[in-house]
Amino acid sequence: MCGIVGHIGHKNSVHVVLEGLKRLEYRGYDSSGVCFKNEFGNLTLFKKTGKLHNLKNLLRGVNLSSNSCVGHTRWATHGVVNDQNSHPHLNDTISIVHNGIIENAAEVKKDLISEGLQFKSDTDSEVFLGLVHYSVRQGMSLFDAVSRSFEKVQGNSAFVIQEKSSNQILAIKRGAPLVCGLNFKTNEVMVSSDPYALVGMVDQIFFPEDEVVCCLTGEKDKPITFYEKNGELSERYVSKKQECGLEPQEKGEFEHYMLKEIHEQPGLIRFLEEYYFLGAGKEVLKNVENEKPSRIQLNACGTAYYAGLVIRNFIESINRIPVSAELASEFRYRDPIFQESDLGLFISQSGETADTLAALNLCVERKVKTYSLVNVEGSTLSRLCDQNLFIKAGVEIGVASTKAFTQQVLTGRIMAESLKGTPSYGELRTKFSLLAHRLEVLLSQVDKIKKIAEEIYNYKGFFFTGRGQYFPIALEGALKLKEIAYVHAEGYAAGELKHGPIALIDEEMVNVAIIGPELLEKAVSNVEEIKARRGVIVILGPKDRKDLEALSDHYIPLNFDGLEELSPIYVNVANQLLSYYMAKFKGTDIDKPRNLAKSVTVE
Repeated sequence: MCGIVGHIGHKNSVHVVLEGLKRLEYRGYDSSGVCFKNEFGNLTLFKKTGKLHNLKNLLRGVNLSSNSCVGHTRWATHGVVNDQNSHPHLNDTISIVHNGIIENAAEVKKDLISEGLQFKSDTDSEVFLGLVHYSVRQGMSLFDAVSRSFEKVQGNSAFVIQEKSSNQILAIKRGAPLVCGLNFKTNEVMVSSDPYALVGMVDQIFFPEDEVVCCLTGEKDKPITFYEKNGELSERYVSKKQECGLEPQEKGEFEHYMLKEIHEQPGLIRFLEEYYFLGAGKEVLKNVENEKPSRIQLNACGTAYYAGLVIRNFIESINRIPVSAELASEFRYRDPIFQESDLGLFISQSGETADTLAALNLCVERKVKTYSLVNVEGSTLSRLCDQNLFIKAGVEIGVASTKAFTQQVLTGRIMAESLKGTPSYGELRTKFSLLAHRLEVLLSQVDKIKKIAEEIYNYKGFFFTGRGQYFPIALEGALKLKEIAYVHAEGYAAGELKHGPIALIDEEMVNVAIIGPELLEKAVSNVEEIKARRGVIVILGPKDRKDLEALSDHYIPLNFDGLEELSPIYVNVANQLLSYYMAKFKGTDIDKPRNLAKSVTVE
């Protein structure tokens, strides 16, 4: 989840690393830091609790001239959030940054303390620095020390290591994201936990496999080399041309990235339609058309899991293929049953979610064919799956996912159509176009939603309810509100409130009721139960329904006509706007909510 950036080159390395950290701050913003070689050849460390601008303020007036630097933005796992626990960690001659968790840190730390080593922080990360330092002190080279130390730590981690006495940066990973880059013109080399940090700075990117040691020097003949831990040259890496652009980094006219990304959705829907029905994605769909799974094992986490619930409805109703939709964090621990004809389907924005990757590895072990719905091309998930359907959402900066949800669901709908074997893409394209248009209309008329948000944002709790295809949207709506407004919210199947949660209803509780044309009468009955107990009613329902308007305290009319199974996406965007404006009125940090990070790379 943490952001890692390292750089060697003739440019000012500190400025390059700070730019990379700026792009990755959405991965963690508890603290940040840099360690660089100063003009005298010594390692110089600066780190500060809080967001990146705190570190930049600390660096004002400092001579930042350097050709080697490593940096880090932290999402805390071990040790409280303070300056001392921030990364990098330094012991005079060696510095490290870390993304992941060392599961046996306490045991290793105890052994190192018995050998006379002292620790400055409460982090598990410093344990790896201690191992490397101890091995170097015993006479090992840095390469051997890193390789040996890496064998002694357990858990998924990526480390980047810098040494005072040599102009090189080493990196190694297991089950955590890591990418290297090379600029052919300048021989600049970089390493990071996310390709986005390298955009515009390198021409070629490299994705090493687990336990490959990446050696970055920036030297003309060997600027970057990959080794096995025994010192032999390695070919266990994938390289590709850097093709991503920087445009998504700017907010433009919008106050927050989240609002910008909500407004991007109509255009992204049209782009997805063009990519799969007219562009390069057509070839992928031909492969899907040949699939005949007897069952689909669907795994995801968070927002991606809720998207998966919508996709499950698509596949089961359209293809009559049973879908087991699972939380990836629980999947492995219930000893799931596999069949030879199963298809594993994995959904993720980043493609680096640790629990989802662990579920994928289990399917691979059981010889199950694997598909992904993923945003980041070149991510670990995309490299390990047999087939990828890219959701084409572009870079999503807002930590609370919005446009990725929409693109995941729609890509899942395309997959369901392809699984028919004789797909009707023309009819589906018409629905996509209609959805994009309806969202444009909705986004042009947000004043009503904004006004409702202003009137309800201070209530003590929120129940989002929905039936049938809208139940996953109730779950996702509640999650968005929790993430960015910091209020208690729960998503429920509307019929379940009377089985316990209705005990919480009073005049300080709000029911955000999603009522579509389907199961309307049953959903209305559930709202009546809340209203009878003095709950505040917000209805998102079909337009021109005077009965719904009379039933509700606040009514958001929506035009469901013609959208059919795509209606949940339409309603979800209304929920996104409601949550956004409630958070805005509360004054929270919408793009970087407390305690959260964009890419969850720890279990």
